[in-house]
Amino acid sequence: MSEKDHRVSRRQFLTYTLTGVGGFMAAGMLMPMARFALDPALKAGAESDLIYVCDVDELTEEPQKFRFSFEQVDAWYESEVTREAYIYIRDNTVTALSPTCTHLGCTVAYGTQEPDEFYCPCHFGRFDSDGINLPGTPPQRPLDAYDVVVEDGKVYLGQINQRT
Repeated sequence: MSEKDHRVSRRQFLTYTLTGVGGFMAAGMLMPMARFALDPALKAGAESDLIYVCDVDELTEEPQKFRFSFEQVDAWYESEVTREAYIYIRDNTVTALSPTCTHLGCTVAYGTQEPDEFYCPCHFGRFDSDGINLPGTPPQRPLDAYDVVVEDGKVYLGQINQRT
């Protein structure tokens, strides 16, 4: 067949061109969305890293505040994050509680208003020494707890879990 039999009209040329450009633009918009949706699945288990906080010898039956730091990677940005936890040992069980109030996210303090209680100064929330919310105060659930691993006399914290 000759070239004359395979001519493309202007209308067909524009249709092919616009379809190609539209497909390219659609792919350019969908790829970041697909990456955003699949990225957490590809990085599963990254939050389960354990961080050394203190030695078991430093712990008492009363909650004490310990600070710890770790490297955090958000997309292309790396930063050092500092967190705190109230850690105590009772009956050979180490417990680590978040200092963030479950009502509105303020920082609680231990033993400042009442002995053996956590107190939130923002809305007068109170928790007992195990982090359980006291009835009649604003918090509706206990303080969140960290995963705790004790190895060779050292305390490591993992991810934080919501308690109900």
